[in-house]
Amino acid sequence: MVFSSHVFLFYLLPLALLGYYALPHRGKHAFLTAISYLFYGWANPAFVLVMATSTLIDYAAALLMVGRLNPRDRRPIEPLQPGTPRTRPQKAALALSVISNLSLLGFFKYFNFAASSYDQLITALGLPQLGLDVAFRVTLPLGISFYTFQSMSYTIDTYRGQATPQHRLTDFACYVSMFPQLVAGPIVRYHEIAGQLARRTYTIASFARGTLFLALGLSKKVLLANPCGTVADAAFSAGSLAAFDAWIGVIAYSFQIYFDFSGYSDMAIGLGLMLGFTFPRNFNRPYLSTSITEFWTRWHMTLSTWFRSYLFLPLAYRLSRLLPEDRPLGLSHDHVVYAGAAVLTMTLAGLWHGAAWSFVLWGLYHGLWLVGERLSGIHRPKRRRSLPRPARIATTFLITLLGWVVFRAESLAAAAAYMGSMTGLGTAQPGAGLLAGVWQQPYYLGTMAIAAVVTWACPDTWEFTRRITGIKAAWSVALLVVSLLVLFTQAYNPFIYFIF
Repeated sequence: MVFSSHVFLFYLLPLALLGYYALPHRGKHAFLTAISYLFYGWANPAFVLVMATSTLIDYAAALLMVGRLNPRDRRPIEPLQPGTPRTRPQKAALALSVISNLSLLGFFKYFNFAASSYDQLITALGLPQLGLDVAFRVTLPLGISFYTFQSMSYTIDTYRGQATPQHRLTDFACYVSMFPQLVAGPIVRYHEIAGQLARRTYTIASFARGTLFLALGLSKKVLLANPCGTVADAAFSAGSLAAFDAWIGVIAYSFQIYFDFSGYSDMAIGLGLMLGFTFPRNFNRPYLSTSITEFWTRWHMTLSTWFRSYLFLPLAYRLSRLLPEDRPLGLSHDHVVYAGAAVLTMTLAGLWHGAAWSFVLWGLYHGLWLVGERLSGIHRPKRRRSLPRPARIATTFLITLLGWVVFRAESLAAAAAYMGSMTGLGTAQPGAGLLAGVWQQPYYLGTMAIAAVVTWACPDTWEFTRRITGIKAAWSVALLVVSLLVLFTQAYNPFIYFIF
C-alpha cells in the first residue's frame, strides 16, 4: 500500500487515527502494530512473516544481552555500561542479530543478483556447464532495507550501552513496524525514539503541523514527481537521444527522485506528528549543496548518519589500527584511513540501494568524489569560497546528475549509451524525437519549471511548517485538494524507493 492511494487516504488512515486516539496509552502500541502489519501486508501477506522474524530475533537478542529473557521478570532493565568488556553471550547475541538481519536482507535482495552475476561470469569464462541455472526468482519484500537497518540499530545501540532494551514485545514491534516510516524511511534509530515510545505528548499544534507535512508531501509526489517521472521514463527508455533531450531527461529524473523521496519522507514525518512522534529530518534542500560532501549531509540524512555511525566510523577505527604509519603516495595516515573507509562505505551504500552493478558503480562514484574533496580540501567551507556560490551549486548539481544517470539506467551499458547521448557522441534513433513531443508539452514544461523554483528558491517543508499561519494553512489545503483531484486521474504513481 502507498500513501498516495485512495485506500490509504480515505480508509486506513482515518481508521488508524480513530482507533489510536480512542485507546489508552497501553493499547496504542498494539493497535498501531496491527495497523502497520495490515498496511505492510496489503500487497503480499507473506512479507509480514519476514518482518516478524527480524523483530522477534532482535527483541530476544537485546534481552539476552542484559540477561532478561524471563518474561515474568518485571524489574526495571538497566542498560549495559559503555566501555565495559562484553561477555561471550553478549557478543553472540549481537552476532545473532546482525547475521540474521543481513542474511534476510542478503537472500531476499541479492539472491537474484548473485545468481545472475555468477552465471554471466561462468559463461564469459567459457564454462556454461558450471552455471547455476536457477529456475526460481526471489521476490523482494517492500522496505526490507529500511526496517532491517532500524532493527539492527536497536541491538547495536543496546550492545554499545546507548539504549535500554524494551521489555514489552508490542513496544518494540511498534517501533520496527510503525507504518509512517516502515517501507521508505526516514530510518529512525532506536535511541532517537526510545523516550517517545515510553512517553509522548499530543497537541493540536503538532497534529496541525503533521497535517501540513502530509499535504505538502503528497503535493510533491503527485504534482511534481509523477509528471517529471513520465519525462524521465520516456528519456531513459528511448535508446539513443539528441544531446539536449538527454539532458532534459536526466534533469527530470533528478526532480522525480528528489520530490518522490522527500515527498514520502514529508508524509512519513507528518503522519508521525499526527500520532505524537517526532521523526528526524531526512532532506535539507540537497540540490543547494556546494560540494558532494555537503550533499550527503542534506540528502537522505538518516541513511547517511546510519552508515556513518554503524559502518564508516567502525571501519575507520579498524583501518587506523591496521594501516602502517608511513605515508603512501605522500598521503597522511588520516587521509588513507578516510579514503579506505569512505570508498568502502559508499560502495556498500550503493549496493544497499539496489542489487545491480550500476548501483555499486554509483556508490563508488560518490565515494571517490568524497575522497577527492577531502584530499583537495574542498570539503572545507573556506576553500569552497574560491568560486561564487551559484557556480559551486551548479558544479555539484552537474556531478550529481552524472551519478543519477548511472543510478537510473537499467545497466552499465545503458548508462554509457545515455552519457554518450548527453555528450553528443551517440547517434539518435529515428524515434528519439518523440521525447520532445512529451516534455515540450505545456503541462510538463510548466511542471519542470515549478520543480526548479521549488528546488532552488523555496523553503523546504521542515522550514515552511515551523510556524503555521493562516496563509500557509490555506496554501496547504488548496494543494491537498488539487493533489487528491489529480491523483484520481494519474495512472503513473510509483514510489521509487519502494524497490530498495
